[in-house]
Amino acid sequence: MTPADPTPPAVPVDPAALAEALDTAARAARPLPGGGSGLTTTAEAYTVQEALLARRFARGERPTGVKLGFTSAAKMRQMGVSDLIHGRLTDRMEIPDGGRCDVSGLIHPRIEPEIAFLLGAVLTPGGDPAAAVAAVAPALEVIDSRYDGFRFSLPEVIADNTSAAGYALGPWTPAGALGGLRSLADLGVVLEVDGRPAETGSTAAILGDPLRALAAAARLAGPLAAGTVVLAGAATAAVPLPPGTYVRATVARLGSVGLTTGEAA
Repeated sequence: MTPADPTPPAVPVDPAALAEALDTAARAARPLPGGGSGLTTTAEAYTVQEALLARRFARGERPTGVKLGFTSAAKMRQMGVSDLIHGRLTDRMEIPDGGRCDVSGLIHPRIEPEIAFLLGAVLTPGGDPAAAVAAVAPALEVIDSRYDGFRFSLPEVIADNTSAAGYALGPWTPAGALGGLRSLADLGVVLEVDGRPAETGSTAAILGDPLRALAAAARLAGPLAAGTVVLAGAATAAVPLPPGTYVRATVARLGSVGLTTGEAA
């Protein structure tokens, strides 16, 4: 009997090469196959994410904030993870409220409603998140995995900057005008597509209280500087984002934010 061949050793991941492949996939709107990157740990994945963002910063993009993923307990259970993941926001990703999002260069875009925090002071890991918040706004996040069919492993989505593609911010409400930020824990959220409700939910879906997500952002990616925007996580499921669509998210007490899809003017 011939003994079975031993399992070949894993090939080490080249963070720079994988970052280049993800960057090229995003710029060309041509997806990569998921599950074949060789990434096995979150530490490797964040190294690739850093290399990916470094390429973009070298082209002139500027960091503006942090976004969180897996802020839903159900999503964490689905993915078999016990912690959140985070990605980075840049100035090239921001879409003006009421502005246009060019989806022609995206692979399979989706959109979800969120709450955004604007920091007025440095937030360090373990610090008081409420004390660091200057203002709060309704937000929309455009997501677009660079993997074919939105299929990927946990390390792969981290490396892909957590599928971040764009974001729009509604009007900022000063933190002092809210009567305490604990009031954000259970606000109604409606996501409309072309004037019709597509998803409804509550800010309670964001870790039970969006302030917990803000504290997690500082723990995972901190310290966070004053002026940082933090997208706390989705309040409902994401919906597809086809061309020629008007999308609006409304968060009780915070107001609304909207955008239209199409090609850039």
